[in-house]
Formats: sequence, C-alpha cells, structure tokens
Amino acid sequence: MLRLVIRYFSFNDTVGFLRFKQEYIHIGIWKTAFYIHVFSAILLLMAGFTQFSGYIQREYKRIHRFIGKMYVFNILVINFPAAMIMAIYANGLLPSKIAFVILDSLWFWFTLKAFIEVKRKHFDNHRDFMIRSYALTFSAITLRTWKLILSNSFPLDPLSIYMMDAWLGFVPNLLLAEWIIMRKRQRRLAFKRHSIKNN
Repeated sequence: MLRLVIRYFSFNDTVGFLRFKQEYIHIGIWKTAFYIHVFSAILLLMAGFTQFSGYIQREYKRIHRFIGKMYVFNILVINFPAAMIMAIYANGLLPSKIAFVILDSLWFWFTLKAFIEVKRKHFDNHRDFMIRSYALTFSAITLRTWKLILSNSFPLDPLSIYMMDAWLGFVPNLLLAEWIIMRKRQRRLAFKRHSIKNN
C-alpha cells in the first residue's frame, strides 16, 4: 500500500487508479478528495498495527490514546467527507456507489461509537466498535486483493469486477469482525463465570 501511495506524490493524472478516472480528473472537488483520502488513509492502516496490541495498551497508554485520537479525527473529520465524495463518483454504476456510500457511513458510525464508548469508559464496547472500524479501514487492502483474484480467475469485464469488488472489499471484513467480537465476548463471559465459580 505504501508503494502505491508513493506513486501519487508525482501528482501525475495518469498514474495508477487515476488512469480509470479521466472523466472526473477535471472535477476539482473529486481530485482534492482523492489525494486527501490516499495520503491520509495510509496512516489509518498503520495505526492498526499498534492500537490492538495489548502490550502497548498496558505499557504505553498515552501513546495508545494519542494514536487513537488521531485515528478518530482522521476518519471523522478528514476521510469521511473525502471518501463520501469519492463514493458518489465511484465507477461501477449504482451498485458500486451504494456499496461505497454504505462503507463510508458505517466507517463513520463505528468510529464515532468507539469514541463515545471510550469516553463513557465502556472499554469492551469501545474495543468492539474499534474492531468494526478497523475492519472497514482494512478494506483498502481487501478491495485490491479481491480485484486481483477476480481479474485473474474469471473472464469478467472490468465493470462487473468493479461492482463485485465494491461489496467484497468490505462485507467479508465485517463478517470476520463480528466473528472476532463474538469470540471475545464468549471468552469474557467464560472468564467471568470461572471467576464467580472460584469465588
């Protein structure tokens, strides 16, 4: 992902993804949203490598809180509006546009809920919503992975691939996130029952 992002520092209108967006490249608000999204979203991906570390949460609480605040601000204030503009102009006709609007709306909501829950000191709920939020952040990776799988495995036209990819990029991530959350809840419940039984 970092290699992909570095290419855009040339601000060349025919690099990478921009080759397929030539009909929108002249629209100032779209182009601005694209570069904001590309350059800031990479920071969100990197945040996930620290924020779910139990060691950092225990030993470096200030760092965890600082990165968490930057993550929340990045999504709610910077990336949500930028990604929504990109969703409206998405390739793949209406199915793709709907997929990306849903993705961006859920991304905003899960991140906001995670922030609200930690302010209320509901740390288990905070963790659950952060898992959901990061699952959608990680769609930047899975979307590109599914595109490679689909384009190399099936004789589909680019438009069909894009419409399928728009949904495959985040729906499986959310399902996996819910499975992880369910497992964590079961473990917490089992631990509480064990503690009560021993006491």
